[in-house]
Amino acid sequence: MTVISLGTPRITVRPSYDRPESRYLVDRFGRRAVDLRVSLTDRCNLRCSYCMPAGGLDWMADFDRLTDDEVVRLVAIAVAQLGIREVRFTGGEPLLRRGLESIVARVARLRPRPRISLTSNGIGLTRRAAPLAAAGVDRVNVSLDTLRPDRYQRITRRDRLRDVLAGLAAAKDAGLGPVKINSVLLRGVNHDEATSLLGFALAHDYELRFIEQMPLDAQHGWDRGTMVEAEEILSSLQAEFELTADREERGPAPAELWLVNGGPGKVGVIASVTKPFCAGCDRTRLTADGQLRSCLFSSAETDLRSMLRTGATDSDIAQCWRDAMWAKAPGHAINTRGFLQPSRPMSAIGG
Repeated sequence: MTVISLGTPRITVRPSYDRPESRYLVDRFGRRAVDLRVSLTDRCNLRCSYCMPAGGLDWMADFDRLTDDEVVRLVAIAVAQLGIREVRFTGGEPLLRRGLESIVARVARLRPRPRISLTSNGIGLTRRAAPLAAAGVDRVNVSLDTLRPDRYQRITRRDRLRDVLAGLAAAKDAGLGPVKINSVLLRGVNHDEATSLLGFALAHDYELRFIEQMPLDAQHGWDRGTMVEAEEILSSLQAEFELTADREERGPAPAELWLVNGGPGKVGVIASVTKPFCAGCDRTRLTADGQLRSCLFSSAETDLRSMLRTGATDSDIAQCWRDAMWAKAPGHAINTRGFLQPSRPMSAIGG
């Protein structure tokens, strides 16, 4: 056998490259995808500096975007034929997608019913949280990088912090828990807010996840030298809180979890850059225009939209999906000299 090192982790390569007879989304490295990320739109009502330029981007045309029926059909194929158990709707900003509640309700009626989550910037959740919960959303992740209005406006170029905080509260009241907060620390901007963000999350019974800034901005301006790394984040937190490694099995989860002051509160750190978790990756991704991606950092895509629109059967699409996932790379290679940032930004790929 050959062992490929991606820094962390290590992946064992199977000696045979022939795909086994399996209906599931397996790859050559022993992984199986059970988590489907579905981007519903590339549009967003924020202009976060680490994601897109101040003037925004050219959004995809309506014709290019999957229809509601096409989204539901692909999710149904993934659940019924490929063994997908988790579906997360992302964007852009998924709350900007017309018909979101209808899409969720139709997915919730699939059998076996997948667990359904939503990643949002929180704007609009005050009026949408209860309908989304009624439609079938189980929980939400909300992006929040700072508790200071001036910094929020600097990062997102919008004055909407109050709306986000209200959205978090509405999500909790609607039972969309555990409500998780995703935070990115930016050096020279909000790098000193790790402890205040954790204190806020603990006080409101939210689960906080810090995410290392990744090279997924439209401007291609990411600089590893200015990135706030996981170890620095943990060091900041340990200055004020007692952190104990969570002994529960991490499995494919991207976050390394820590009990705070003995629990039950927890904090997670997703070290996508410094401690890749590719060996346990269980995800497959669909962009809003129907392109299949086996990795967030993929340089290639598989066009499922054209198959939908040219008469392919569900079985044809399922087999194409299996073949694409079998060819999945061992890792994103972000720590190698040959790494290339994806041509699409995060807003077009989906979180």
